[in-house]
Amino acid sequence: MLDLKNVSASYGSIQALKDVSIRVEKGEIITLIGANGAGKSTTLMTISGIVRPTHGSIELDGVDLTGTEPDRIVAAGVSQVPEGRRIFPYLTVQENLDLGAYLRRDGEAIRKDLEYVFSLFPILSQRRHQAGGTLSGGEQQMLAISRALMARPRLLLLDEPSLGLAPLIVQQIFEILTQINTENGTTIFLVEQNAYMALRIAHRGYVMENGRITLADQSSALLENEQVKSAYLGV
Repeated sequence: MLDLKNVSASYGSIQALKDVSIRVEKGEIITLIGANGAGKSTTLMTISGIVRPTHGSIELDGVDLTGTEPDRIVAAGVSQVPEGRRIFPYLTVQENLDLGAYLRRDGEAIRKDLEYVFSLFPILSQRRHQAGGTLSGGEQQMLAISRALMARPRLLLLDEPSLGLAPLIVQQIFEILTQINTENGTTIFLVEQNAYMALRIAHRGYVMENGRITLADQSSALLENEQVKSAYLGV
């Protein structure tokens, strides 16, 4: 479904990604783990078209998206939940969700998708007329995920969804991600510092160090890998 081929990207004079190749099959949950500054977020921003690659290509279902504008990438079926949630704090929950569906014109399907995200996160239905900025951190993360789902993505990108959240909320978020993948067949690309939680729900994983992919395997194998255990699982 998604194919990154030898992708490099830079911020000014700093090369953030170095010949990164990642393949994501339809219906999979893939996770990318690594330390702060490894290039994980840059990988997602490059897929979304916010960062332009200096080398390599990005294909979605065989269509080259390299250099495509971000709105066209969303229209192609790719939505991102950014690090730090980045909801619109002065807009209501409902208005944030409406913006998620901004590029769509299928009104009846939008209403059904709104009902679906409210079924995933009932608290958002109760808070639908409340300003996003007044929600708790966990509720804001739920809103950010729901806003991305309102675009009806085939590929959902998530950047550190557990960041700053209580363990119970993290558990709930990861259970919902599994549900979204199972019920809808939505393909998920998850960037996460909580390597243990990410590898538990993912089918396959990649390890990134200093902008390069250094390890790739089935998640079950990475959970047992001594290098991964020592560096990322605290074992």
